[in-house]
Amino acid sequence: MSEKSMTINVYGRVQGVNYRNSAQQKAQSLGISGFAKNMPDGRVYIEAEGHAEALDVFIEWCRQGPPMAIVSKVSTEQAEAFGHRGFRIR
Repeated sequence: MSEKSMTINVYGRVQGVNYRNSAQQKAQSLGISGFAKNMPDGRVYIEAEGHAEALDVFIEWCRQGPPMAIVSKVSTEQAEAFGHRGFRIR
């Protein structure tokens, strides 16, 4: 299985809707490490790494998010390995 690291930017109504907590739960269930944090411009920034297949599932989840979220756009970029342990909310 190949490991992959991604940066993910999630735009829309994604702050104040439990997005980061839900992302943490989803990531942990998939064995993905990294973090999610709110940005001043209203987006959520995520660094995620794990098996390529798990990341694909996680990114698909990011396009929907938790029930109260309204995701307008998700941009992803492959990155160098971050070396995160576990998945945190920042």
